[in-house]
Amino acid sequence: MEKPHQCSHCEKAFVDKGVLIRHERTHTGEKPYQCSQCDKTFSWNSNLKIHQRTHTGEKPYHCSQCEKAFSHKSVFIRHQRIHNGEKPYQCSQTEKAFSDKSVYVRHQRTHTG
Repeated sequence: MEKPHQCSHCEKAFVDKGVLIRHERTHTGEKPYQCSQCDKTFSWNSNLKIHQRTHTGEKPYHCSQCEKAFSHKSVFIRHQRIHNGEKPYQCSQTEKAFSDKSVYVRHQRTHTG
């Protein structure tokens, strides 16, 4: 697939010019989306919408097994691992497996010092 829109800061190229514009903000630091409640700014409108849930209290992700609700999809997915036993992060040195990436990273530091 041809990717005619080349980033002027790195080697990445994109099919869609809008995606290129959003990508270039990672280099320029531009944050055109501002929260009307606390003036925090964001590079992407989608991140602003997620942030606004901290003000509204909206929690659109509901666990069907324990009735907990979450404002962030990633936190909801991590929570689901409690119920399904999934442990996608496995240490190659000890064979230990972890459901949470941050706990896995902390464990890896025991090997590297």
